[in-house]
Amino acid sequence: MAAFNVRPDIDAAAAKLSSTLGSKREIQRLPEVLWEGETVEMLATGQYGGGAGLIAMTNLRLIFYKNGIMQQKVEDFPYGKISSVQWQGGIIMGTLTVYTSGNRADIKNMPKDQGKVLADELRRHIAQGTTPGAPPAGPTGASAPAPGQDIASRLATLDQLRGQGLVSDEEYAQRRTQILDSL
Repeated sequence: MAAFNVRPDIDAAAAKLSSTLGSKREIQRLPEVLWEGETVEMLATGQYGGGAGLIAMTNLRLIFYKNGIMQQKVEDFPYGKISSVQWQGGIIMGTLTVYTSGNRADIKNMPKDQGKVLADELRRHIAQGTTPGAPPAGPTGASAPAPGQDIASRLATLDQLRGQGLVSDEEYAQRRTQILDSL
C-alpha cells in the first residue's frame, strides 16, 4: 500500500484500505475538508451521486468526498442526524445506505470488507447514542468548519456541538456570529 504522509490519523486509516485506486487525490486533500480538531477514524471507497470518491468516518461525521479535475463534491452526514444505516453486500462490492432526517443516501460499489466494517461501526454509535471519538472540549473541538461548507450545515453542526455541551454559550454566540458574517 502506498504511503501518503498526510497526517497520522489519515495515514493510519488509508493503510487499512485494500485499494486506494481512484481515491489517492482525495486522501491527499482530505485535510482541506476536515474541520479543526476533526480526526479520521476510518476510510472507504465508493460511488455516490454519480461519482467515485472517498468515504471518511471522522470523530464528528461521515463524509463523502470527491475531488475531480473540474469539480469538488463534499457531502457530510453529522452523526446526530443519522437515524439508521443499512448494508447490502454482494460477492465483492456492496451498498451502504445512510438514512438522515428523512433523506436517503446510497453509497454504491463499496468493497465488501470496508463497507461492512464501516456500517457496523456506524450502527454501534447510533445504538449507543454517541458519536465516534467525541471531540475535545474547548476551542480546538469547537472550531468552525473549513471555508466552502454551506452555512446551514455549519450552523447545524454548531447547534449539535452546543447541544452536546462541547461549546459554551459564549463560544456558541461567537462562532455563530463568525459563520453568519462569512455570508
